Amino acid sequence: MTLTISVSILTHGEGLALPSYQSLEAAGADLLAATDPSHVLTIDPGDRKLIPTGLCLELPSGYEAQIRPRSGLALKHGITILNSPGTIDSDYRGEIGVLLINHGKEGFHIHRGDRIAQIVFAPVIQAQLQIVSQLAATLRDQAGFGSTGLKTDAARE
Repeated sequence: MTLTISVSILTHGEGLALPSYQSLEAAGADLLAATDPSHVLTIDPGDRKLIPTGLCLELPSGYEAQIRPRSGLALKHGITILNSPGTIDSDYRGEIGVLLINHGKEGFHIHRGDRIAQIVFAPVIQAQLQIVSQLAATLRDQAGFGSTGLKTDAARE
């Protein structure tokens, strides 16, 4: 399926490639850093920075864009997106920024044009919430974090 998205390139994003898919079946297109070409931006360990992309989008009504981490940056450097996934609503027209955090042990350097995140486009479903006096029972019921493997683990013993 193909979706057409209108893109506006800001002055500091000029000359950079548009987000692109790195394989035929890729779900996410890589976003590039639109940082100052004369300055290397560093994210120190434990620090976070909002990285500009130089792009504004006009998403069709009924769609969103999700900003997701790049797995290679997470694995090799401990770099991820703080509010992952970031959500771009169809009525937002400002610049896409990527909020990166460094969970690594060394400073991470970002140069203009570096691939910093992925953007995934998805349909939106808005729910109508309805108050009820009781929810339907399930086998899991109210068991919370870490509970879904308990019955399977007990059966193995």
